[in-house]
Amino acid sequence: MQLSDRSALIKEKAIDLGFLLCGISKAQYLEKEAANLEHWLAQNYHGEMSYMANHFDKRVDPTVLVPGCKSVISLAYNYFNPSLQADKDAPKLSMYAYGKDYHKVVRKKLNQLFAWIKETFGDIDGRVFVDSAPILERDWAKKSGIGWIGKNTLLIHPQKGSFFFLAEIILDLDLEYDNPMSDYCGTCTRCIDACPTDAIDAHGYLMDGSKCISYLTIELKDEIPAEFKGKIDNWMFGCDICQQVCPWNRFSKPHNEAEFIPKEDLLNMTKEEWQNMTQSTFNSIFEGSAVKRTKYEGLKRNISFL
Repeated sequence: MQLSDRSALIKEKAIDLGFLLCGISKAQYLEKEAANLEHWLAQNYHGEMSYMANHFDKRVDPTVLVPGCKSVISLAYNYFNPSLQADKDAPKLSMYAYGKDYHKVVRKKLNQLFAWIKETFGDIDGRVFVDSAPILERDWAKKSGIGWIGKNTLLIHPQKGSFFFLAEIILDLDLEYDNPMSDYCGTCTRCIDACPTDAIDAHGYLMDGSKCISYLTIELKDEIPAEFKGKIDNWMFGCDICQQVCPWNRFSKPHNEAEFIPKEDLLNMTKEEWQNMTQSTFNSIFEGSAVKRTKYEGLKRNISFL
């Protein structure tokens, strides 16, 4: 079978399984990206995310992560949901956290796709990943041609926007590789201008993670620094501002994943109910949710800081 036919079949199966986008790149050392990561870490832009400095060799070389690998399949899984919280004054949470934990939902799809690849092409060795290993996901997605990395440092597709999760299959199968697409951010600075904590560099394409609202409300375990008081824009978990203002997200379409549909109880909670939330309410509202990562105490800390 031609390499182009192999790649076409894999992409077709990925879409059948519910993935939004699929692209393929050659598994090789990421020289330019390694230098960028080194610079980012040297600036301490990772804050207390010490894990970002771990396993540097694996982050920049997939053959260390999966010995003998030849290809990286990059996939996107849509989570765009236009549903809004009923109370406009209620503390907000990022759209990706509305439903069930994406790690489990997307991983199930990845395993199905990888099983199909092995059934179709023989004894293939590889691994699947969804935000679960030291992988430069956006860089691989860019190399595979499913989007460009925008000024807000997120992957953007010109017809699909950016409200999607990224995932990968790294495997020892030769495939036809895609080319990166052009950058269509142009002179737009909406994401830079809209970020209330100035986390995005004035020229874009560089994020001080330690200033990002998502970092402050999820990754940071200590108290949120007083300097950010009044700048969190009512976000209690994550932040969507740089995506909400991005012109390309006018093309985002609602997802078709039943597991991502938010509970009515969550959408209908009032500001007062969030402020008075009990441990049992937290457990009920966020059963199986990625929000469990902050734990009850963490979410209460965020709400009280607003």
